[in-house]
Amino acid sequence: MIQNRKPYAIYVITKHGLKTGTELFHSLKEADLFVSPKFISEAPKESKLLSLPMEPTLRETFMEYDCHIFVISVGAVVRMISPLLVSKKTDPAVLCIDDQAKFTICVLSGHVGRGNFFTQKISNLLENIPVITTASDVSGTLTVDILGRDLGWSLEDQDRNVTRACAAVVNETKVLFVQETGEPHFWSLEKGLPKGVEYSNNLENVNPKDYEILLIASDRTDIKTKTPDIYSNSVIYRPKSLILGLGCDKGIQTEVVENGIQKVLKEYNLSFESIKAIASVDAKKEEPAFLEISKKYGWEFTTFPSEKLDQVEGISEISKAASEYVGTRSVSEASALLLSGSDKLLVTKQKYKETEGGKNLTVAIARIPFATRLEIHSPSLEKV
Repeated sequence: MIQNRKPYAIYVITKHGLKTGTELFHSLKEADLFVSPKFISEAPKESKLLSLPMEPTLRETFMEYDCHIFVISVGAVVRMISPLLVSKKTDPAVLCIDDQAKFTICVLSGHVGRGNFFTQKISNLLENIPVITTASDVSGTLTVDILGRDLGWSLEDQDRNVTRACAAVVNETKVLFVQETGEPHFWSLEKGLPKGVEYSNNLENVNPKDYEILLIASDRTDIKTKTPDIYSNSVIYRPKSLILGLGCDKGIQTEVVENGIQKVLKEYNLSFESIKAIASVDAKKEEPAFLEISKKYGWEFTTFPSEKLDQVEGISEISKAASEYVGTRSVSEASALLLSGSDKLLVTKQKYKETEGGKNLTVAIARIPFATRLEIHSPSLEKV
């Protein structure tokens, strides 16, 4: 979805449609109700006037809402929205409800635009029949293009092999899910993976020719260079698995912090998309650069008291500067370990200075120690 869109736009042009639209308008937070001129006087006072023909209104509203709900026939809606469609990456969800409110039908953007989710939600509100036709939802298998999205996962490349992977899981061909990191409940922990899907927690001894496609959850960026045959036959997910511990000179520029992070990640073959949070000492809780970069990328920003950081084990070196200025032997390493819950660092403290005489940044990285499905379940439930 596109950020800063409004949640819902509801469109009605008939008497019965107005009744349904009004019910939804009062049930959904931040919904806008668009009503045709004939019934605008009977509509809630906050309603907006819907042009007839509807095309002028839709040209203005289509990219402004996450979900468009039409109490109008599917055929009419398809004809109206077709000139407005751009890409499944950006197109909003479109739902249709019949005039008697017997069905809620997902017409567009079932997965990426969350149309299927909205369809089920609206159907529950109206107590009618949801109509969802995407194959993975109907068959109850993995939804490849949005897998783990509710957990913060992202696709490395939304175009590469995704269509082929969707077909593979729907057709129940041989698929391997390799989870190097990330939450194990990307698929319900109460049941085994769908038919045809096998599971492993590493790429060792994996022959990509044995599978129709590989689905890989990893924060590593060197899969392409180290195992190109695996990479070419895979879809790669980026879970939020990395915690960055940061220390810096007071007043460091945001751009320097960002450049330093990028450099360290590139050097150690780690994905920027897998950063979940940054951490530091309490003395840095108001550091403008840390506040700005966490806001820019939606990262959590956590700080810890010096005395708590000073007790953390597993650091690689004692910092004389940290001891002198903030009262702890380690800032970046200790905060990364403490926030991640890990007992070992993925990347020890790295020093970064952009120009001679410039301000210093230190970066350390820890990976959140997620359990794997193999550790939670009996091995008999998942093939390896």
